[in-house]
Amino acid sequence: MRGTMQTLLRMLYPPRCLICGGLVESDFGLCAACWRDTPFLSGLACATCGVPLPGVSDRAEHCDACLAAPPPWREGTAALAYRDNGRTLVLMLKHGDRHDIAAAAAVWMAARAKPLAGPGTLVVPVPLHLRRQLRRRFNQSALLAQGVAQALHLDWCPDALRRHRHTPVLDGRGREERFRTLSDAISLDPKRGGLMRDRPVLLVDDVMTSGATLSAATEACLAAGAGDVCVCTLARVVKDT
Repeated sequence: MRGTMQTLLRMLYPPRCLICGGLVESDFGLCAACWRDTPFLSGLACATCGVPLPGVSDRAEHCDACLAAPPPWREGTAALAYRDNGRTLVLMLKHGDRHDIAAAAAVWMAARAKPLAGPGTLVVPVPLHLRRQLRRRFNQSALLAQGVAQALHLDWCPDALRRHRHTPVLDGRGREERFRTLSDAISLDPKRGGLMRDRPVLLVDDVMTSGATLSAATEACLAAGAGDVCVCTLARVVKDT
């Protein structure tokens, strides 16, 4: 009976490409054309921030920016470059109420984050300020964090951190202004007490640009007694070369 119902549902609502809406073979997938045009990150990348690097190497490499000013987290990665279909997917999830995108995105992110997340790791999303979350009605980073935790069979907490100070939209702002704006804006939620103490943490966000938001969230985790902190984002802003 259950199999019959599933067959009927697939006949009525066949799987569609997440981006263009064309028919695909499985739920939460991309058609061949959209997959080809989606900038999945692979190959050599900075072990700290995930930005692609030229060449090949059999050891961890770091970009010039991370060597000059190391972020507070240990390692970081991303699934997509924030351009073309990568940007489209982020904006559809973030501003288009396309929660279905989080299911596929979390699988891509989990594949990248698996080497960073050992036993006992707690998956934590970067928080939104209450004012912004009420306006948007959801935290896209929490959706991604839940999916990543499920894919990697890890614990997660949607409200371990809080953004106690409202900050303006950071689009178009320079690196220094971004870091100054986010300074001391994120902290451990008092209700969560010792949740992070001595535990490795995997921070999850939708996009990494300068790393200011993730730095503020990492510092909050470390202040709460967390062990190593690693980060994973759906997309990474990459400068044109």
